[in-house]
Amino acid sequence: MSTPAHDWSPSGSDTYGSRPAPPAPPAPPKRRRAGLAAAVVATSLVVGGGAGLGSAAVWDASHTDAPGSSAQPSSSASPVAQTDPPAAQGSVEDVAARVLPSVVKINVTGQQGAGSGSGIILTSDGTILTNNHVVEVAGESGKITVDFADGTTADATILGTDPLTDTAVIKTDGTSNLTAATIGKSANLNVGQQVVAVGSPFGLDATVTSGIVSALDRPVNVGTDSSGNSTTYPAIQTDAAINPGNSGGPLVDMTGAVVGINSSIRTAASQSSFGGQSESGSIGLGFAIPIDEVMPIVDQMSAGETPTHARLGLQVGDPQEGGTTGALVREVTNGSTAAEGGLETGDVITKIDDQRISDADSLVATIRSYRPGDSVTVTWVRTGDEQNGDFVLDSDGE
Repeated sequence: MSTPAHDWSPSGSDTYGSRPAPPAPPAPPKRRRAGLAAAVVATSLVVGGGAGLGSAAVWDASHTDAPGSSAQPSSSASPVAQTDPPAAQGSVEDVAARVLPSVVKINVTGQQGAGSGSGIILTSDGTILTNNHVVEVAGESGKITVDFADGTTADATILGTDPLTDTAVIKTDGTSNLTAATIGKSANLNVGQQVVAVGSPFGLDATVTSGIVSALDRPVNVGTDSSGNSTTYPAIQTDAAINPGNSGGPLVDMTGAVVGINSSIRTAASQSSFGGQSESGSIGLGFAIPIDEVMPIVDQMSAGETPTHARLGLQVGDPQEGGTTGALVREVTNGSTAAEGGLETGDVITKIDDQRISDADSLVATIRSYRPGDSVTVTWVRTGDEQNGDFVLDSDGE
């Protein structure tokens, strides 16, 4: 937004000292030239001020006295020392100061390439949470290094990975006295609540952005594992700027507590200068894995155990257009809780507890938010009739 230029000119003949005087010899031309110079200097200062602080600062740094000033004592005030006030509690500045020591940059190299992401320090001896897609590049023989906020670096090894929730836990070698992050409660989040994202977008470590929670329980499908199971989770949607390299870093509330793991973004194709299509960066649609859903899995990985997940025991798809909104049951696994509870092929699941199911991804994401052994109420439609029943969720570890 530009500032309109203001016309500025002398409003009277006495502005520059040309008022009438008692009879006397005419003022010499030199006086007239000085008046013209004063006008030029005054006009330049107005333009300089309009051009920005930089122009004024350059001028101030290179001149000890104002142009045309006399040798009389200056009446200007003495400079006042500037202080750095403490950050207001709950401000983005305050949150950044709390969180930055607990965020790391993760560098990964492997046979298929190299990349970097972010991570969250969980323990003072170097247990770190990140995304599976950050460390999977390392494979069996790759190398992982971690850059800490104080400028030090350490090698790291993988303790466990979980493609279904896109999480991983690594451990740094020979580290101690690290600042562990505070783990919060994603269940306490509300739409519109302010949040802060921290990470290393495009390799730029210790980058802080802020925004709000745009939506909750947003089903996000980012791919499948080697067995064909989808990586789908009920995401926290945020408009805080998240870009490649933010993956694995924390989304925190305004107390500095971790409420999510930044994992994916929606991008929009844009026209490149060479006539092709290119992917843009952040467009205000970032997604984080809720911390509540993954902490039990993180605990399993940290202990060297194989992660387990809740399941109903069925295969689902999307209903035909114009049909009942929900997740269409395509196959029921024999002996599963779904089979024992009476679900059949062709049923359309419309709700889990109070959570509305809009499609297949919605059902998968919702079930992933529970743990094996949890009891849920399932609502479904069969040939136009609504039914419901209680189910105890199975484990994929059985």
